[in-house]
Amino acid sequence: MKKLIIATRGSALALWQSEHIKKRLQEQYPDLEVELKVMKTKGDKILDTPLAKIGGKGLFTKELEDAMLKGEAHIAVHSLKDVPIEFPDGLVLGVITKREDVRDALLSQKYQSIDELPQNAIVGTTSLRRRMQLLKLRPDLKIKNLRGNVNTRIRKLKDGEFDAIILATAGINRLGLSDEVNYVTPIEVTQMIPAMGQAALGIECIDDKEVLEKIKFLQDENSYIETKIERDFVQILQGGCQVPIGINAKLKNDEIVVRCMVGLPDGSEILKEKRLAKKDEFSILGKELAEFMIENGAIKLLKRAEEIALKDIL
Repeated sequence: MKKLIIATRGSALALWQSEHIKKRLQEQYPDLEVELKVMKTKGDKILDTPLAKIGGKGLFTKELEDAMLKGEAHIAVHSLKDVPIEFPDGLVLGVITKREDVRDALLSQKYQSIDELPQNAIVGTTSLRRRMQLLKLRPDLKIKNLRGNVNTRIRKLKDGEFDAIILATAGINRLGLSDEVNYVTPIEVTQMIPAMGQAALGIECIDDKEVLEKIKFLQDENSYIETKIERDFVQILQGGCQVPIGINAKLKNDEIVVRCMVGLPDGSEILKEKRLAKKDEFSILGKELAEFMIENGAIKLLKRAEEIALKDIL
């Protein structure tokens, strides 16, 4: 293989991610030509409607997948939290890279923490997971939908549309944006459980032995173990953008700590669980945890959450 083509979205974060993988490939294979094929997805074009209302996470991957299936690209680099559980025939999740900081972050020009926000403060996020956990902590907050790329969201904050916004810490770090606003405060996972796969990059690729062999050096074992638990959990619960689900697995030495939660978008009802397990249990842990949540009413709760979200919020 002399040339490898990466299909990518044109946002600053997507380009950073693809350029990062391009650089690592060229360091590993100095004779390999790596080219970026920049594309717009449906999710990039529709910016005035919450994702859950127009189809969820696959909106950011379909055009890239089509390009790979047509032979126009070999791989696509995604934020793993945006990657659907199922893949079209002919495509696979080839690699999961080392994770950045998994935490969400509060960005504000005036306030350093959730506790410091004034009564009825306006907070921007389109994530039902973040909405649920914010309102559980602070039922008085006014949550407003926030779409657009990272730079657009920060601009809206600086223009005074919001008292604070919530973004992934990983994206802020990757783009070097921590100095763009006065306060960027990571929120501990004990307070706000991240999304499935948050802070890892997932490399989707054509199901081709040569391509898979080329990219396998990028695989991170800890990230693979952690995100397998998270993705298995969400797959069993069949949860996408339309429902609030938080799930985070953390592997340290030989032990895994898993935190998960599902609930209603207003935070009024939440089902939460924390588990400790051994590393060698990772392949069944996500499934077992999902089944425990289902036994305790998770499916009914998520059904209600979806109905509320589509009717009242989205």
